[in-house]
Amino acid sequence: MNPLSLLASAVINIGLAIIVLSLFSICKKQPSNASIYYARRLSQNHHISFDHSLSIPRFLPSLSWIPRAIRFTEDEILQTSGLDALIVIRLLKFGISFFSVCSLVGLVVLLPVNFHSQVGPWSFDSMDSFTISNIKKGSNWMDFKFEPGLIYTSNMIFLFHVSFIRLWVHFTCLWFISFYGLYLLYKEYSEIMIKRIQQLRNIRHRPDQFTVLVRQIPICAEHQTRGCSVDHFFSKHYPNSYYSCQMLYEGKALQDLLNQAKHIAKKIEVLKNRCSSFKKQSSKHLFLGTSRENNKKIAMHEEKLVELSHKIRQLQDENMLKDKELPVAFVTFKSRWGAALAAQSQQHHNPLQWITGRAPEPGDIYWKNLAISFKYLPIYQIGVVLAASLLTIFFTIPVTAVQGIANFEKLKKWFPPAMAMQLIPGLSSIVMGYLPSVILNGFIYVVPFAMFGIAKVGGSISRSKVEMKTCNMVFYFLVGNVFFLSLISGSLLEEIGESFEHPKNFPSHLARAVSSQADFFMTYILADGLSVFSLEALQAGMLLLDFIRSHTFGRGKDKNPYLYPLPYFRVIPLVSLSFLIGLVYALVAPLLLPFLLGYFFLGYVVYINQIEDVYETVYDTCGQYWPYIHHYIFVGFILMQITMIGLFGLKSKPAASIATIPLLILTIMFNEYCKNQFLPTFRRNSIQDAVENDEIDEKNGEIEANYRRASTAYCQPSLRPINYITSESSLRLPLVSSA
Repeated sequence: MNPLSLLASAVINIGLAIIVLSLFSICKKQPSNASIYYARRLSQNHHISFDHSLSIPRFLPSLSWIPRAIRFTEDEILQTSGLDALIVIRLLKFGISFFSVCSLVGLVVLLPVNFHSQVGPWSFDSMDSFTISNIKKGSNWMDFKFEPGLIYTSNMIFLFHVSFIRLWVHFTCLWFISFYGLYLLYKEYSEIMIKRIQQLRNIRHRPDQFTVLVRQIPICAEHQTRGCSVDHFFSKHYPNSYYSCQMLYEGKALQDLLNQAKHIAKKIEVLKNRCSSFKKQSSKHLFLGTSRENNKKIAMHEEKLVELSHKIRQLQDENMLKDKELPVAFVTFKSRWGAALAAQSQQHHNPLQWITGRAPEPGDIYWKNLAISFKYLPIYQIGVVLAASLLTIFFTIPVTAVQGIANFEKLKKWFPPAMAMQLIPGLSSIVMGYLPSVILNGFIYVVPFAMFGIAKVGGSISRSKVEMKTCNMVFYFLVGNVFFLSLISGSLLEEIGESFEHPKNFPSHLARAVSSQADFFMTYILADGLSVFSLEALQAGMLLLDFIRSHTFGRGKDKNPYLYPLPYFRVIPLVSLSFLIGLVYALVAPLLLPFLLGYFFLGYVVYINQIEDVYETVYDTCGQYWPYIHHYIFVGFILMQITMIGLFGLKSKPAASIATIPLLILTIMFNEYCKNQFLPTFRRNSIQDAVENDEIDEKNGEIEANYRRASTAYCQPSLRPINYITSESSLRLPLVSSA
């Protein structure tokens, strides 16, 4: 790619981002869009003030939302949205802190070193002059000699006095960046661990702290029920802390009836609304005829609803439920100490019986997956791995095709009709600089949602666990398909002919792929950061959906807020991939670092705005996402160091390659130290913290109210009765809710 292509990509992406963010700032001011841009605040009954007048400022773009987002503190995020949401912001803030220093080192030290290593005049057809590939093999600053008659700049004189070999400058910067990044990573892990402990104390009223999920429950030999077996087992082994249990039941038939009842109730509501609107708009004669027909339909649907309610009552009867018990139960304890002890202990000498673990939050549970037998979970998990692998293999096709567009000059030799693009001035620069990254981002957009759907069938019992698994699958998909495959396919398409003619040179061609693909990843960061983050702020999909609803079946109805949880499975892997790309290219192509710095800053302000105004908090794992993020960043450091070992070898500097190996070993040792130091706190609840929280509740007289509340929080959704008003006569049917 030449500088014109990179410039075209930058201009197009920056221009589109400015347009999209301007539209966002205008749409955010319109009262009709409050259900989209203030969904969270409206759901919490916060008052939103709008300018309802037709004034000019209301329809002009502004940047007022950016200072407002920056002023939103971490403590406010923690209190309103939880530690998981704060971790997303801390990840973006971590990228700003780290790449600010990397950009300074890269632009002040490495970029001049790379550029002034140019042998001969600078070529306008390539960006290699700014990368490490511009340094020739075994090159020293000692090779630089003054020649009479030439004018030397101060920068050239400075470089002449540097006594180090050129690549040793990169080696020194590699050690500095690695140690600085690992220091920040350790500091971040430590601070988030402290926040996790504090958050667990702040939310000590949550029912999951008193509740344990028990699976593989055997049938009581005496009474032939599992509920009796649970009560006997925990009363015997936890006599002082056991309180009660909530069995789970096979509820498919009950859920089907419930869905039918909800569908009929919705029909009744629609008919009533139709009658009321028709009454206002039609004459008395027409209204009487239509009203009779609608009343007949309403009466018929109400009769069906009554029949369904009787069937539902029968299925909810205790005698009927006994035959549908699942080997799963939520057990409530009188103290956090008892719950923590039971959740983290082996209950039986047979490890496949009485399996205990911490219960998720009630709103975080996937009730359907609890019906899956524990012994069949490995089969589901293998199926998830196979499906994710097939999806990864399938996506190699579009990624390879994208690289064909990016390598346009070589593509002309293999596809001669592509030469027609040169007839339009500047078209080839746009095609090479803009289209590859946009097409790739378009394909990548659907991947997290596809992976999330695959992970849901893996048997995980909570949304949080599904999202964590999805984060892993999406991250490694992106590393494999976007990062490695982009390198390999780019190298193959560029030098495929030479590789077949000289097979021995193929490994060296592959090793050069990292530096040769630097320009492609610059455009990828531009497209991913500017386009994706700006579209995230605009919520274009929600705007389109709201427009369709307002002009079709939702016309005249009150708007409900478009509430959705923060998609961790999409945000964390994509940002982590950009972090990995920045690490690998920090020394190879320092020109990428300023783009990456802008990427993290834009993501920082956009997601603070989204967390504050848009996304609701469905659950809070108290920071369990951070160990995954730490691992992804660690993978980036490892790839950076391995890449530099290979590049030092290619540049005939075996001493630098060998001297980098201890850094690689130290990084691995650092990761193991962090696992031992911090990871247990994120996986288990300490007995000490549980006892201290119990003591606080006992002093405040809240301990009994907390565990009593926990005992009723895990009632199965299909067994929660509600009163449903079906007519003006206030006929109440004890239906159940699926919420």
